[in-house]
Amino acid sequence: MDPNALKELLQSVKDRAVSIDEAMERLKSLPFDDLGFARVDHHRSLRCGFPEVIFCEGKTTEQVVAVATSILGGGHDLLATRADASVYDAVVRKFPDAQYNALGRTIVVKRNKRPLAKGLILVVTGGTSDIPVAEEARVTAEVMDNRVKVVYDAGVAGIHRLLRNHDELRAANVLIVVAGMEGALASVVGGLVDRPVIAVPTSVGYGASFGGVAALLSMLNSCASGVAVVNIDNGFGAGYVASLINQTNEVRDAG
Repeated sequence: MDPNALKELLQSVKDRAVSIDEAMERLKSLPFDDLGFARVDHHRSLRCGFPEVIFCEGKTTEQVVAVATSILGGGHDLLATRADASVYDAVVRKFPDAQYNALGRTIVVKRNKRPLAKGLILVVTGGTSDIPVAEEARVTAEVMDNRVKVVYDAGVAGIHRLLRNHDELRAANVLIVVAGMEGALASVVGGLVDRPVIAVPTSVGYGASFGGVAALLSMLNSCASGVAVVNIDNGFGAGYVASLINQTNEVRDAG
């Protein structure tokens, strides 16, 4: 067992936050809880800064509920991505405090209260059709204890819409730019700010966009030096990386 996890558990017993019997049950599931079809990693938050996240596609509803039960039973917050309404219905029946974002297809159960990071994460989309991926990024960054704002439908086809938010762009500590079609928005934003820009290509576009490959290649070939790129439609990955950058900068400022 990780010594930090053991220390936290012993302190919880000392503070009477958990009973001895409950502590013994938690000890059984560390470092992971073997459900047969899944091994739920309860050390993930200690190693990576956030608990294991459920990717719902390809899993049965029963499997998602079982993994969610293990994660929440371990005292962690829950984030599930790519969840449809039927999956949420099953989760909320067992956990009434579960929150569903229908656009981003995310399920969140937030029980641990921590102070928000001081830095701002700004999520910008090229068009309205990119909002579902952007919402996945926003929810991910928020559940990881960050302040998040959004600027939606500010693509280069009407660049005056983006420039109207120039002050917000410059105020952000990290920016997530979500765009399909030719994916030019990431380069434009990257040329306006001195902060990291995480580009998210989306599968939005006509035939020659090749399901987001055109936007991906445009973003990878960006002439703006501060742009990094995640995979097509990977709002979760962008939100996670943005949070790590935001939290790391805060640690450095404090040090």
